[in-house]
Amino acid sequence: MKVLKWLDDYLEEALLLVLLCAMTCIMGVQITARYVFSSSLSWSEEITRFMFIISGFLSASFCIKKSASVKIDQLVGMLPGKGVHYFRLISYTIQLIFFAYLIPFAWNYMMAQVESGQLSPACGIPMWIIQSSAVISFALCVFRLIQKWVQRVEMILGKEEV
Repeated sequence: MKVLKWLDDYLEEALLLVLLCAMTCIMGVQITARYVFSSSLSWSEEITRFMFIISGFLSASFCIKKSASVKIDQLVGMLPGKGVHYFRLISYTIQLIFFAYLIPFAWNYMMAQVESGQLSPACGIPMWIIQSSAVISFALCVFRLIQKWVQRVEMILGKEEV
């Protein structure tokens, strides 16, 4: 259970941290190779680009988990009583529908890559692996939004403190 708790608390953060550190190291090696040894690495920019794409998708679920999305709190803060909670529930529901709607499209796009057998030019990585980041991210977003939705309902019912 400790592993599940850790994954719930830190999954996105750990993955984003690993990706950021790896991108920094790879590009540092690329810069050193280019300017010190006058030899460029053919794979470094492609791998870094893929890591950046994956980071972008993962950051969506991280922002949902941390409630760090762009929002206007002025209007919501003026709502009386539990109005804030109901407004957040509506917001979570709309986001949940949106991300759940995107999952089949991302899945179909990924499966098209599987069927095509396309490989990345420099590294030969199957492109469906990169495309799977969208499916995984949207599924994580749905999971995080369900968590937020349940927490908000518990706040409305008085089972959890604000």
